[in-house]
Amino acid sequence: MTVEQDDIHDICTDAVFERGENYYREGRIRDCTRVGDTVTATARGSKLYDLTLSLSASDFATSCSCPYDGPGACKHVVAVLLSLADEMPPDEREQIDTVLKGIDEDELHSFVRDELAHNRRMLDRFLARFGTEPGKPYSEYQKDVDDLFEEHTDQYPVVVDAIDFSQFTDVGEHYRERARYRQAAAVYRGLVAGIDDNIHLVDAAYDHYARVFQDGLDAYVECVTAADLDPHERQKHEVFLEERAKTGAGPHQAQFERALSLLQSATGDETK
Repeated sequence: MTVEQDDIHDICTDAVFERGENYYREGRIRDCTRVGDTVTATARGSKLYDLTLSLSASDFATSCSCPYDGPGACKHVVAVLLSLADEMPPDEREQIDTVLKGIDEDELHSFVRDELAHNRRMLDRFLARFGTEPGKPYSEYQKDVDDLFEEHTDQYPVVVDAIDFSQFTDVGEHYRERARYRQAAAVYRGLVAGIDDNIHLVDAAYDHYARVFQDGLDAYVECVTAADLDPHERQKHEVFLEERAKTGAGPHQAQFERALSLLQSATGDETK
């Protein structure tokens, strides 16, 4: 598995590629780890930025917490990819699998319980992947989004980073894969409501927030449509979209209205 410079050029501008080269030469990449096709790393810019990319995706499916909102990938992603082109880190997956095979089952269960007790995000993913009981209500996911924005405004009154919302989208996708559409809808509703309530704090990376919001809203409509809801349950979701179309942030009102129309069309309820 290799990364070629031509592939890197394809996902960024020439100017960004040059900046990424400088970052790589200056040794700004830290903690580059590979497990299977997934690579995570930290880049040192004006602050530390977290990156994730996939070696199996043609565009590397990159994610960076920096505020870059220009065309293509950012310089931090380019720097990481250049480091991979020079030397691919060892795949930790084989070592992980070897260790797992030798662990006593009770010890493994104890370790997982302890880790989950100290990591709420991991617990949410674990329950979404394996749980059978109802998950958190949308209001708790919305509160989690609020907390993320609060964390990013602890030093400044505005958010200048591209907040990583993958903890929500990953959980939502796990529920969708298991056809637990009600719970997936709760995740996406909490995500879009939280972004809508806090978008006034954002002062950079506008494309990032617009993309996460629209993708989350589309996923919400798809999950509500796919769920086996009675008329009363469905109406609650329609009311949420209707209210947000009137009271939500200016840039989002038309998107909420469109989502409501799509939901009503999909459920044959276009008279409202």
